[in-house]
Amino acid sequence: MSTAPLEQAITSTRSVLSGVKPDQLDASTPCASWKVRELVNHIVGGQYFFIAGVEGAPQTRTGEDFSAGDFVAAFDEGSAKCVAAFQGDGVMAKTLTLPFGQMPGAAFVGLAATDTFTHGWDLAKATGQPTDLSPELAAQLLAGAKQAISPAFRGPEPAPFGPEQQAPAGATNADQLAAFLGRTV
Repeated sequence: MSTAPLEQAITSTRSVLSGVKPDQLDASTPCASWKVRELVNHIVGGQYFFIAGVEGAPQTRTGEDFSAGDFVAAFDEGSAKCVAAFQGDGVMAKTLTLPFGQMPGAAFVGLAATDTFTHGWDLAKATGQPTDLSPELAAQLLAGAKQAISPAFRGPEPAPFGPEQQAPAGATNADQLAAFLGRTV
């Protein structure tokens, strides 16, 4: 596994982040308990969570309000460090100890790509931007998610994923991924 899907997810989500206007920060999102502000903080903070997971370090950037400043620049900084962490010697082959258990580095980079991309979709949906994001990447992430996500990971919050939703006929690959991960499309 390479960092290419993560890098593509970062590019896609960065484009959506760049389109967020300050007056949209209090808008609702497909993530029931988050407004756009919290979603931006999760997207940016997520990059640092992934770095900490790769490095085996405790999460140190909790509670930071990235939405109060230049969140695109903060995302750029965090995502560059995140990609570099995954590109470290032997990271993909080693087993990482994460807050929720152990996982191979190659699987964790897939989770990072899916999380980054899907929350970019959430942000696009919440801010009225197009959701037809990176069709080939969305199809690849959907195939991986279908293999990796069992019913045990689904349910109401705080479960990582809601129940799978039905995507409408003709839905884009990104919309199908969002529906599979529990979003109403």
